Amino acid sequence: MILADENIHGYIKKALREEGYQLIAIGEVASGIKDERVIQLALENDYMLLTEDKDFGEWVFAHHIKNLSVLFLRYEFHEFEKIAGSLIYLLKHHELERPFFATITTKKIRLRKL
Repeated sequence: MILADENIHGYIKKALREEGYQLIAIGEVASGIKDERVIQLALENDYMLLTEDKDFGEWVFAHHIKNLSVLFLRYEFHEFEKIAGSLIYLLKHHELERPFFATITTKKIRLRKL
């Protein structure tokens, strides 16, 4: 299951759902909640957190939040279709051993086991 942070483009959420991925979007169920609550929801329910917010990297690496798996998207706004393809490629073709931190761009994927 994927927990999509509020900043995720609607096209990306739609593309994931069309590919059969279960996705809960913060903006649809709990708009405006703080990062700490987003993290808590992800951890309590064993969700992968999908975000464009660099703060979650800080939470994982500087504040040492444990057991959080993050799919971090980095792209230019006009590349939203390409980044959706890169994300779906990662989910389909890589064995994601949790917890992890994945940085996904339109040109490369960096996967770090935590």
